[in-house]
Amino acid sequence: MLRKIIGGLADIIYPKRCLACKAPLAGAASGDHYVCSKCWGEIKKNVPPFCSRCGRHLKKNNLAKNVCSGCARSELHFDRAFSPTLYEGTIKKLLHEFKYKGKDYLGATLTKPMLEFITEYRLPMEYMDLVIPVPLHNSKLREREFNQAHILGSHIAREYKKEIRLDLLVRHRNTLTQTNLETGERLKNVKNCFSVTDGTAVTGKNILLVDDVLTTGATCSEAALALKNAGAGIVFALTLAN
Repeated sequence: MLRKIIGGLADIIYPKRCLACKAPLAGAASGDHYVCSKCWGEIKKNVPPFCSRCGRHLKKNNLAKNVCSGCARSELHFDRAFSPTLYEGTIKKLLHEFKYKGKDYLGATLTKPMLEFITEYRLPMEYMDLVIPVPLHNSKLREREFNQAHILGSHIAREYKKEIRLDLLVRHRNTLTQTNLETGERLKNVKNCFSVTDGTAVTGKNILLVDDVLTTGATCSEAALALKNAGAGIVFALTLAN
């Protein structure tokens, strides 16, 4: 709460600047006006053809297989993953501000590419029963004061009038940050770290799992495995970037 009050006072005292490049912004920064048009235009989009598992752009040598080389070597437990942007440049800078500098109000801005992607590529939201954000461990949630996946998921659930559930999937082990780990280490780090609190609530349900970034897919895969072991039907993962 104190962080939000201080942040609000700072917004009044200091001129608004683009949160990506720090250049001055004209007028009040409200709604989606936290990013200058130049930086917004430089966001790298994830474009088709997509890997049929992780949703990354497929290179020519993988087109015949329909899956990227990473997915060909890995067992991922979600049915499909989708990401509208690449984790670099503007998006990487904004996510850093969002997650680590307490700018939770960036959620609406960062959800825009996700909503546009759903519309453009006709993701079957009509068949999704629940939106479930990938949870943080309680200790990390206390430290950060909010779960970025919850904020992104809330905007998506509201737009499509879907039920969002924060109580069904829990992270019962405080894992290391995945940032500096290799692929094999990431898989071991998150193995069996999620559990479902009420299997009857997910049995037969199609679930949209929401997170901020998909790198190796290990975190979303483990979350999807916990949901499927509890009886969930289709589990799609939607992240802002990959």
